[in-house]
Formats: sequence, structure tokens, C-alpha cells
Amino acid sequence: MNALASLVRGIDRLNEGVGRGAAWLTILLVLVQFVVVILRYVFGVGSLWLQELIVYLHAFNFMLGSGYTLLHDGHVRVDILYRGAAMRHKAWVDLLGSIVLLIPVCVLIFLYSYPYVANAWASFEGSEETSGIQAVFLLKTVILAFAVLVGLQALSLAARSLLRLLGRPLADSSQATPEHA
Repeated sequence: MNALASLVRGIDRLNEGVGRGAAWLTILLVLVQFVVVILRYVFGVGSLWLQELIVYLHAFNFMLGSGYTLLHDGHVRVDILYRGAAMRHKAWVDLLGSIVLLIPVCVLIFLYSYPYVANAWASFEGSEETSGIQAVFLLKTVILAFAVLVGLQALSLAARSLLRLLGRPLADSSQATPEHA
């Protein structure tokens, strides 16, 4: 059981760190968007590279932050049966939901997107526009990172639920930050 608890804490720390790092991309995203607006409406200058950078930053922020969001129970769920349920019932829902739904979906996303990403890397795929960002292969790679990070967090959620069902609960995920882990 100690190994399982260590695995949970390790995955939680990974997604906590990646999520906090991805959150900083939001500030950069806002700054780049601000620069694009100033350049266009004050100076009459457009930059395709900067506009594509906004897409990249948004994708990185969303995809890399998804595991963090799952860690902190921020994803949308049907609360009708879950919200008022006992902790044991919640543990069963989380365990079965992770094993039956979330982990298989993450595996499918990874398996089906891997050739797509590999082809992008094989040709170092870039923007269709000559003045765009010539790193579409990096943008596509974040799909694999998303599948891995969310899949790992689903594994952590399942293990945490199993521990709860076995009477050995860990601290809530909101307390799993590096300072409290």
C-alpha cells in the first residue's frame, strides 16, 4: 500500500508542477494578445507569427493543464448523484470512471494520435504560411503529453479511490500540492 500511495503522490506532484507551469503561459498569452491588438489597431501592423503564437500558447495551456484540473477536481461531471454522495460511493464512481472511461480514452487518444504526431516530426511540419511558426510538430506533440498527463492523473485518481475503499485514504487532491505532499 505504501508503494501505491507513493505512486499517487508522485503523479500528483508531476501534474501539480506541470499545471502550475502551464498557468504561467496564461500571462504570456495575455501579453502576446495585448501586443497583437496594439500593433494592429495603434500601428496598423499585423503579425501572423504572433497570431499563431496565441494559438500555440492556448493549446499548451489547455492541454498541459488538463491533468492539473483533474487533480483538483475541476473537470465537468454530472453532479446529480455524486455531489451529495457518501465518500465510499464517490470512491467507487471515481475508481470505475477512471478504469472504464478515462484511462481507455487516454490510451485511445495516445494510440490514434501517435502516427499523426510522428508524421509531423518526420517532416518537421511547420505552418502553411511562410511567416508563421515553423513548429507545428511541437503543437501536435502536446496531444501526446495531454494523453499521458491525464492518463497518469486518472491512474492516480483510481489508486486514491482504491486506497479509500480499503480504508487507507490519502489527503484530498487539493492538499496534494508540493508544499503539503
